[in-house]
Amino acid sequence: MTYLIIGFLIIGGIAFLFANSKNKSEETLQKMSTISVKYQSEKEIENLSNDSLTYSEKLNKTKELYPFEKWRKNFLEYQMEQYTEENCNEAKNIFDNLISKLLKIGENGNRNEKEKYFEIAVKSLNKLNEKDEGIIETGEREDLCELIDRITLASGLKPKNYAEGEGIADLYREW
Repeated sequence: MTYLIIGFLIIGGIAFLFANSKNKSEETLQKMSTISVKYQSEKEIENLSNDSLTYSEKLNKTKELYPFEKWRKNFLEYQMEQYTEENCNEAKNIFDNLISKLLKIGENGNRNEKEKYFEIAVKSLNKLNEKDEGIIETGEREDLCELIDRITLASGLKPKNYAEGEGIADLYREW
């Protein structure tokens, strides 16, 4: 099923490329790439559930996807002032707290409680973005939504069950 969806996206993207300008085409390819990664990520995490990884290991493995080091590099390389050490640490702490809470309630923890932890995390990101507008732009939004989807899957929830398949972040995010 995943391969069919990815194939459909690629074929649709090629047709779209011929119908639009170069800039639009590049934007479409980037979106298609993000969608493909999202489907691959879900499949990857589902496969992890068949592996010998524990709940704790799955959640902690999502920390490898933290984008905050990349953000810090943008601060240094491109003088993107919104990616200060303070802002990057605050974003990282939001995810560390989310994962910590999910670990504390455990794999068989209450689904509503897990969902509440995601709500708190996303609303905390909203506040961070309000404090320093522009910290969560298009690329960062994609990074964060992907990370949240991966954590959602690792916690035993399914992103496709939220916000008409867009993921739990879309229920609360303002960025």
